[in-house]
Amino acid sequence: MEAILALEDGRIFRGRMFGAEKEVTAEVVFNTSMAGYQEVLTDPSYCGQMVVMTYPLIGNYGINPEDYESDRPYLSAFIIKELSGIPSNWRSTETLDAFLKRHGVVGLQGLDTRALTRHIREKGAQRAVISSNGSNPAALVEKAKEAPQMVGRDLVKEVTCEQPYIWEEGDWDLRKGYTRFERRAGAKPYFVVALDLGIKYNILRQLTQSGCRVTVVPATTTAEEILKFKPDGVFLSNGPGDPAAVTYAIDTVRSLIGKVPIFGICLGHQILNLALGGSTYKLRFGHHGGNQPIMDSETKKVEITSQNHGFAVDAATAQPDVEIISLNLNDRTVEGIRHKSLPVFSVQYHPEAAPGPQDSSHLFERFVNMMKQAS
Repeated sequence: MEAILALEDGRIFRGRMFGAEKEVTAEVVFNTSMAGYQEVLTDPSYCGQMVVMTYPLIGNYGINPEDYESDRPYLSAFIIKELSGIPSNWRSTETLDAFLKRHGVVGLQGLDTRALTRHIREKGAQRAVISSNGSNPAALVEKAKEAPQMVGRDLVKEVTCEQPYIWEEGDWDLRKGYTRFERRAGAKPYFVVALDLGIKYNILRQLTQSGCRVTVVPATTTAEEILKFKPDGVFLSNGPGDPAAVTYAIDTVRSLIGKVPIFGICLGHQILNLALGGSTYKLRFGHHGGNQPIMDSETKKVEITSQNHGFAVDAATAQPDVEIISLNLNDRTVEGIRHKSLPVFSVQYHPEAAPGPQDSSHLFERFVNMMKQAS
């Protein structure tokens, strides 16, 4: 089915629908990962967004349930250059087209994704409409302009879990797939409460692989309720939307600081910064992909990281007791902070990858060591 992508600034792109066939409105961003489209599709951080993949051929290894990063796709639409209709992978259980149809997600292919990506880089991420009704493009542009802005929007409530649950799944095995993690005899299992702001499964797997017992709780859980679990540490997850709008989580984290070790990733990093008295701002087009270089401010070592965020920590608002521990080498944005005297730190990037490089996986061990020192 022929379809139109209409951006709020009036730019029009034409392509063909696949997956679900319906009209959809959201913010459009691009992702530079060459592989890992299934993990991108099921990352809750993309809630409220259309994702453009810059790699041209997508769908060539199909879909399989083991590579989900959440229970379902949360993005609004998936935009690609060319759809591969014949998966070539022994783990594949269905095609990308069938997967999107089953979950009611719009796909758009056949447009010039290079031109679209360049336009977003120059003009910034913006609201857009995908529609099969191309008779009045000007009306679609107006509809895009009327869509909700990402700034001030709390999307965490749309992706967080409803009830607390225990996570025990560990790493993937070629013969067994994902299985329950078995701890070494005599090893102390540090107990972590993970605040679900839109958490990815591989974060939870990395925590269990590091020897932690993990209980995941909804984003609206209060500090008092978390402390009743008597955790050794608290983890703050990734998630979608504007961190400043998630005031209940900011209040919770502010009340936890100094009482328990804290580690945050992505939105959790931004929430922690806000709880420590800093501020955040919206990036022009964000960082989405598996090839972002960061530098540790102390060691000067460079790590290539996976990232997915549209907001960033404002370095100019860092409080005297907060230290910036890493920077993005592309645009010098803040990639990590820590408290100078309390066991609290966070990073903007994704050390759990999925997809992406694993240069930063050592941060989970840093969190465990922090809990060990605090116990």
